[in-house]
Amino acid sequence: MTAAAVVISERSLMEDESARSAWDRVDTTKPHSARVWDYLLGGKNNYAVDKEAGDTILRVFPAFAQVARLQRQFLIRAVRFLAGEVGIRQFLDIGTGLPTANNTHEVAQSVAPESRIVYVDNDPLVLVHARALLTSTPEGATDYIDADVRDPDRILEGAAATLDLTRPVALTMLSIAGQVPDAEDPKGLVQRLLAPLPAGSYLALSDGTDTNPALVAAVDSYNSRAAYPYHLRSPEAIASFFEGLELVEPGVVPTPRWRPAPGDRDASDPVSAVCGVAVKR
Repeated sequence: MTAAAVVISERSLMEDESARSAWDRVDTTKPHSARVWDYLLGGKNNYAVDKEAGDTILRVFPAFAQVARLQRQFLIRAVRFLAGEVGIRQFLDIGTGLPTANNTHEVAQSVAPESRIVYVDNDPLVLVHARALLTSTPEGATDYIDADVRDPDRILEGAAATLDLTRPVALTMLSIAGQVPDAEDPKGLVQRLLAPLPAGSYLALSDGTDTNPALVAAVDSYNSRAAYPYHLRSPEAIASFFEGLELVEPGVVPTPRWRPAPGDRDASDPVSAVCGVAVKR
């Protein structure tokens, strides 16, 4: 058995115990962003309260499901770029969400089987389903950390069990900075996560913008009942998360315009979310 396989086996055993206790923390009385996102992407790991929240969003802003799909397409393109063109072999995916098609480890390991991926989320239902995220090629490894983005020290300490933090890491943060209000300094949290990572590491980040009144109304409706409100920001504010890094082309742009692949270009409603990828020099 390879060392990577040993990591997977040990983590799977731990997940059995964690998954049993995680059910006790699942709150089905309030919608949770990971479950609502799962519903909007056509998944089945959600509850009636999440469907209701998702349907309310769609009534106010029918294009929201499309925004969710465009975010997912950006993740796939960014990971392929980082694993393929750049040669990154380590990924720290914060705000993982519920398992779906083309998860980070599947995309990265399809390009480079030796890739190592650590997922981070604080939704107990994601923890219950984390075993689906712990599959791996024999050459690589995956791990899952039950942690909040507001605790970067815990995240980095846990990630170090699987990733070599002296070598470049790709930090992916999709729709997670928006979970943190300005009072809790989301930009500072991004910087603290990047600080110990070496030169040659990358940040791939995307979040929703406040430029579309219909989206603002939809998110306000969601926030009125959600366990964790979502905070839309201006494209300029989202671009500020990349300060101190060197953006790769085409910079911070609407998600469908970041290196679109044949077949997934969709320029409709392009300002509801922006994204970018940048390297630490």
